[in-house]
Amino acid sequence: MKLQIHNLTKKYGTKTAVDHMSFTVENGVYGLLGANGAGKTTLMRLICGIQRPTAGKITLDGQEVSGMGEEYCALLGYLPQNCAFYPDFTALDFLLYVCALKGIEAKNAGKRSRLLLREVGLEKEQKQKIKTFSGGMKQRLGIAQAMLNNPGILILDEPTAGLDPRERIRFRNLISAFSKNRIVILSTHIVSDIEFIAGEIMMMKNGRLLKTGCTGEITAEMLGKVWECTLPTVQAEKLAVKYPVSNMRNTEDGNTVLRIISPQKPLDGAKTVQPNLEDLYLNYFKEEKRDETAFEI
Repeated sequence: MKLQIHNLTKKYGTKTAVDHMSFTVENGVYGLLGANGAGKTTLMRLICGIQRPTAGKITLDGQEVSGMGEEYCALLGYLPQNCAFYPDFTALDFLLYVCALKGIEAKNAGKRSRLLLREVGLEKEQKQKIKTFSGGMKQRLGIAQAMLNNPGILILDEPTAGLDPRERIRFRNLISAFSKNRIVILSTHIVSDIEFIAGEIMMMKNGRLLKTGCTGEITAEMLGKVWECTLPTVQAEKLAVKYPVSNMRNTEDGNTVLRIISPQKPLDGAKTVQPNLEDLYLNYFKEEKRDETAFEI
């Protein structure tokens, strides 16, 4: 299965949220990485057919998806950034309800719902009301509803936002387990969520695709630009104002280790280190202050 984005553009008045984007995805996990406001959510809504593009098109195996109707919808599984639930529904009732909306036959709906509740670790809570669930439990229920129709294309928008580290790891493992033989596009601004599970990373900024490739490929440009140095904490704090710092940690002897992004050696004693995806992200988005409550377009 090959999903192709052809010169896709979406404008809201004078603002361009998606700006002439073109790329191709096939089976595998793709991490869409970018700061809030980069246009990730708009792109995902366009792929899911929730919004119509201002220009460009999307094709699946050469066929334009806008003309495929229910055939294309049946291939989609979507977890929006803020998945809506009926709080007084039980987990099982909610999945059965979504099955009805997706046209899944009643004889298969119960079996499929219970199977997915087991897969996401909610089998014991299937008869509890959703209003009693934690954020992590709701996110797991969200991915279960996205998987009900066994989609060939799974779209996940900021699936780990607001989760604690333990739930984020569990959620990433779920996504990896569900990614076999299907296209998975996972949007996030949390680098660690995709660094280990995405076969290919697509970096997006201001509605445009900046870079694509595996972690090693897209971080290659940072070779010789990432430095580590150890110095007294007071000096480290002054240096952190001057340079972008991707990591800072204190040592037991009262010093501080800085990981600095700089094309030149920042000070004597600094040593180059192997760059990672977080270093690359900081290099491209260092001027942007992340606002966790910002509305993603």
